[in-house]
Amino acid sequence: MISALRYVLLQQVAGRFFYGWAVLGVAGLGIFASGPGQSHTFSVFVGPIGEDLGLSGTEIAMGYGLATLGAALGLPYIGRRVDRYGPRRMLLAVAVGLGFACLFFGAAANLLWLGVGFALLRVLGQGSLMLGCVNLVSQWFERRRGFALSLMALGFSASMAIHPPLAQWLIDTAGWRQAWLWLGVMTWLLLLPPLLLVVYDRPEAVGLRPDGAVKPADGSPLPAITGLTLGEALRTPAFYIIAAGLSSMSMLVTALHFFQVSIFAAQGLSRHVAAQVFPVSALAMLVTMPFIGRMLDAVRTERMFAMGLLVMAASLTLASLVSDLPTALVYAVVFGGNNAVTMTYFGYLWPRYFGRRHLGSIQGAGQMTGVVGASLGPLPFGFAYDLTGSFAASLLAFTVLPLGLAVLALFLREPKPHATPG
Repeated sequence: MISALRYVLLQQVAGRFFYGWAVLGVAGLGIFASGPGQSHTFSVFVGPIGEDLGLSGTEIAMGYGLATLGAALGLPYIGRRVDRYGPRRMLLAVAVGLGFACLFFGAAANLLWLGVGFALLRVLGQGSLMLGCVNLVSQWFERRRGFALSLMALGFSASMAIHPPLAQWLIDTAGWRQAWLWLGVMTWLLLLPPLLLVVYDRPEAVGLRPDGAVKPADGSPLPAITGLTLGEALRTPAFYIIAAGLSSMSMLVTALHFFQVSIFAAQGLSRHVAAQVFPVSALAMLVTMPFIGRMLDAVRTERMFAMGLLVMAASLTLASLVSDLPTALVYAVVFGGNNAVTMTYFGYLWPRYFGRRHLGSIQGAGQMTGVVGASLGPLPFGFAYDLTGSFAASLLAFTVLPLGLAVLALFLREPKPHATPG
């Protein structure tokens, strides 16, 4: 029955516009629905959970960090399952699991239970759901992949804008435990119907090609699907250059998010001003993301990668120079662009250099390095502040990392892909 409904929908859309745009819409919805597994949603719950369970902020943060690190180690396994079963089936399983993880988390009775809940939410929401959505869009788009991924990533901006106030309203209305029940139910309602009715794993499954080309009228086969295996990718310099660049971005962006209020306060600004610049960064991210996507499709990739790392270095430098509201706003705009770069590059670079055939396995391994970087990112800045009472020196010192990797990015070379019949 569901297959028949999907076929009818495809026939209605065919000839009017490329069906991949419908798939892209579902993927963007999936990125939005990853909100229960993202840091911007968790931040609202730290106070209520600590008060209810008698836990300090440090204990909750430690449990969160360890759970994030542990969840990262499961991503290569998830990537292999995406290759084996296809992104649609895996996304359905992840959506069901994420809903139950929300219910499980809302019933937490102690720190251990809370840590397991953190791990489930992170591996399913922040890891698996995003990996599956990126894989799906990467299968349907090639020539316009950068632009398509940037549109998909707008779901993350929407989540940043909607999930924290929604969670706060649910907490105020029904308590933090009931809030997680409703977040789980909303995950099911948002994701399961469109995944069941709309999504196909690849355009080849319905006689199309990426970006909208149709199957040749003479009955000749579709072009081969190309790509390296994970083992082959791991033997190329490109894998390690990309992994190092993306992991450094993830590490440093997470650190800036985590310590933004503290950095501003240490440099003489009020916490109220620090909180006000978050929406500015979100707006800058929203505006710049489609432009970043189009530039990825038009400009040599290694140059774009180097440019993104330079934007990361600029964000660190500007954060160290914040001293009043105007400098804070300049930083907020650049950092918003930096967030757009990070979100789009994570989806774009793996299929660009390693093809579509074994994309899930390669994404899983690559995304694992990014999540590990995110889990460790705040630590050196926290240690430096405890030792010196200032963030400025450590912020400037860490610009060496993206600057060096920007030079290395210019040496990226595309490995030769292997082909399989489409």
